Amino acid sequence: MNAPVTPWQIRLEAPADMPRVEALNAESFGPGRFAKSAYRLREGVSPVPSLSFVAVEGDVLRGSVRFWPVKVGGHEELLLGPLAVQSSQRGRGIGIALMQAGIAAALQGPWRGILLVGDEPYYAKVGFSRLPPGRVKFPGPVDQNRILGLSLKAGEILNLSGQ
Repeated sequence: MNAPVTPWQIRLEAPADMPRVEALNAESFGPGRFAKSAYRLREGVSPVPSLSFVAVEGDVLRGSVRFWPVKVGGHEELLLGPLAVQSSQRGRGIGIALMQAGIAAALQGPWRGILLVGDEPYYAKVGFSRLPPGRVKFPGPVDQNRILGLSLKAGEILNLSGQ
């Protein structure tokens, strides 16, 4: 069976994409995004270039995802986010395709797992599940029911704990 043809292309984020990615994140999440715990983990850290993807349709940026290195309990892990899709383009599968590209690339690296803060029903579509409350601590307040994880090495997220 052939894979479905999509009108957009997923590719690595290029340096020239940065202003458009930042504008999309600002549009999607607003100025309050910088106060969130996940953003605080990204301060002073660069995303992993080989895991930063954009969705483009012609010359139009439709979505983006970045993965960031974080340490949890002394182990190198990844933090997914932000995942942003133009509001008029949601529901087309762009966000799922971006995450699938990032997860596939991350499987080739040294990381054991990926964490994020988000809605489990959406992220479960690519394999994320809720971590037991209190297992992983973020700086600042975060709803423990929204901390999700995905193992890149068999069962690793199940053993993850720390801050």
